[in-house]
Order: sequence, then structure tokens, then C-alpha cells
Amino acid sequence: MSETQVDALLNGAVDLHYHSGPSPFPRRMDVVDTAKLYDQVGFAAAVMKSHHHTTVFEVLALQSIALDQLSIRVFGGIALNGPVGGLNPRAVDVSLRMGGKVVWFPTMSSRAHLVYHQVHTDSPFPKASVPLMEEAQISVLDGDGKLRSEVGEILEIIRDTGAILSFGHMGIDEVVPVLKLAKSMGIGRMILSHPDFVQQISVDDAKMLAAEGVFIEHCLGMYNDLSPRHDVWPIERLVHWINEVGPEHTILGSDVGQKSNPSGLDTYRRVVELLLGAGMKENDLLAVLGIHGRALLGIEK
Repeated sequence: MSETQVDALLNGAVDLHYHSGPSPFPRRMDVVDTAKLYDQVGFAAAVMKSHHHTTVFEVLALQSIALDQLSIRVFGGIALNGPVGGLNPRAVDVSLRMGGKVVWFPTMSSRAHLVYHQVHTDSPFPKASVPLMEEAQISVLDGDGKLRSEVGEILEIIRDTGAILSFGHMGIDEVVPVLKLAKSMGIGRMILSHPDFVQQISVDDAKMLAAEGVFIEHCLGMYNDLSPRHDVWPIERLVHWINEVGPEHTILGSDVGQKSNPSGLDTYRRVVELLLGAGMKENDLLAVLGIHGRALLGIEK
């Protein structure tokens, strides 16, 4: 499969999970350079993610300067970790009212994330290049095991703005109660990222979530065999997940942007090539690369 053929499949693609700079974590590219690279092959959209701050305002600040000159649409979002006040409805409100598209529930502040990295001390998860306060655990559950009131407030804002709910790095014990409340409120745009990474969510649980309308997002940076990271997974693992859960419930994001990783475009190109070599059908690739992502964002190709 030639690079031209692979790039044709990336026309209309959506990356809902790109880590742009500036950031306390070392990043490869800023918003503009990332957008320009994706624009070369016709990406429809990309969402910039930070574990530390809402990315909405940097996107807005760069819109008239550079982004309006491109065909790709670029969006921001907010991750509900300590630096934004955790489960902070006011921070969510301003982020989404200003055009943000994704709310990630706690990622690096979640219990599952903190426990995972206590055990896996060799994890390639980036470390801050500036001194920061130690991250404290943030849970959606109170001391009685019930959802905190802030969760409902945040979900109301997500529903009212039509944004995407991501379950961040939470374990299944926290995902399920948030999912139940979100569904009861009429929220239909939901994502669970890299289930088999820090969250250690099983295929069966992922199938259950998919049946409830959650898209299972797999992150291509974990499968790029040209990456220098030491824990790259075999492409057969990704194929197994897609076959088990179904391409109709799957999306692919990059989850790159780290200084040590290849670019987002190189990552997409390599993993798409591997998936084609593993026998994945082009129609299924078009769905997981772009069709589902465009529907989640509510945009046309």
C-alpha cells in the first residue's frame, strides 16, 4: 500500500485526541503546526487536549492568525484534573460556551491513573518539565459511593452544549455510574479512551459500554512500531479489539504530541498501513478514522 493510498483514507479523518503544546509536559508541536500537518492530507478536524488546562482559548487566539487559512477545523476541550479545579462546573461552562467540544473526566488525577503509575514506574507517560504540585486523586464518587453533585452539573452543561463526554482515565467502577446518569439526561456523545491502558477495562466491559452508546477510542501512538517507546503493542491486539467490539463502536485517535513520539500524521500513516496489512477493510477504516468522529463533532466532511 503506497503512502498516496494511505493518505486517501485519511481524507476526512478526525483526531479527537492530540496533545499539543504549550504544556507543562514536553510536546512536539503547537496547535498551528499540528493543524497544518493534518491539513496536508485533508483531515476534517482535530481536537487539542491538555491534562492541565482548557485548550479552547489557545485555539481561539490562533483562529484568525493561522487556522482560518486551513481547511481543517480545530477545536479545544477541558480535562477535569487538579489544575482546573477538578470537577469544576464553572471551568466546564466557560470552556464549552466558548466553543469547546470535549470534556475529559479526570485523566492523570483519576484513581485508576494514579494506581497504575504507582505500579508501572517505567510507564512512558510524560513528566512535567517544570516543577508542579503533586497531583491529588479526584473521584466522581463521594465517601458513600454516590456521584458527587458536581458531576450532574457538569453533565447538564455537556448536554446543553452538545459536547462530547469522555470518561478520561477513570476505571469501570466510576465510568458506569457517570454513564447511567449521562444517559438518563439524554447525552448521546460519549467516548472511552484506550480501555486496556491505565484503566485496565476488559473487552466484555467495553462491549457493554458500546451497547450503551459509548464509542471505544483506541490510541494509535500505542501501535506505531516506528515509535521509540518501549511498550508498543502489536497491531494484532488492535485488530482483536476492533473485531470484538465492532468498527461501528470504535474510533481511532492519535494520543500523540509527546516530544518523544513521531508526529500525529506519521503515526496515522504507519498504523493505517499496519491495519490494512492485517486485513482490515477500507470501509471499516473510513468509519473508525473519520465518519464516527465527524458525527461526534457534528460536522460535515
